[in-house]
Amino acid sequence: MYRDMKGSTHVLASPEIAVVAMPTDERVWVPQAKDVWFRPLMLNTRQGQWCNLLRVRKSGVLSRHLHPNPVHGFVLKGKWFYREHDWVATEGSYVFEPPGEIHTLTVPDDTPEMITFFNIQGSMIYLDEQNRHTGYEDVFTKIDMCRAHYAECGLGADYVDQFVR
Repeated sequence: MYRDMKGSTHVLASPEIAVVAMPTDERVWVPQAKDVWFRPLMLNTRQGQWCNLLRVRKSGVLSRHLHPNPVHGFVLKGKWFYREHDWVATEGSYVFEPPGEIHTLTVPDDTPEMITFFNIQGSMIYLDEQNRHTGYEDVFTKIDMCRAHYAECGLGADYVDQFVR
C-alpha cells in the first residue's frame, strides 16, 4: 500500500511543514553575523535546498557571493539591492537570481530592518573583491548552525529537526 489510511499521502512522502514564519520567540532566529539572522523554514537534505527568512538590522554590504543554482527571493520588509544592478528590491518584490551570477547584497542606510524569504538550491559561495573563494554555506552548514544555536539558547539541539526533510 502506497497511500496512508486516508488515501491522500504516499507513504514515502516527507511530512508537511507548517510554522509561524515570524516567531515571537527571538531564540528561533539563528545568528549568522553581527545584526544578521536567519529563521529556518525548511532544510531539504535530499535536494540540497533550504528556505529561510533573512533578517538584517544594519545597513551596508552583507555579502558578495554567487550560487551555482537558481535562487528565489521575496521581500517581506525593508529593502535591499545588489551593487552590480540598478534595481532595488522593496517590500513585495520578487527576485530571481540565475545560477553563476556574482552579486553583492547591500542594505541601504535608510532601512532599519530587512526581512526577505529566500529559497536556495545548492550552495552559497562567498567571494572577496577579487572573486576568490572565502567560504560557503549549504543545507548542512545551515543545519549545523541551527543545531549549535538552539542548543546554546535553550531550545535544544533537536529543535532544528522539525525543519529537516
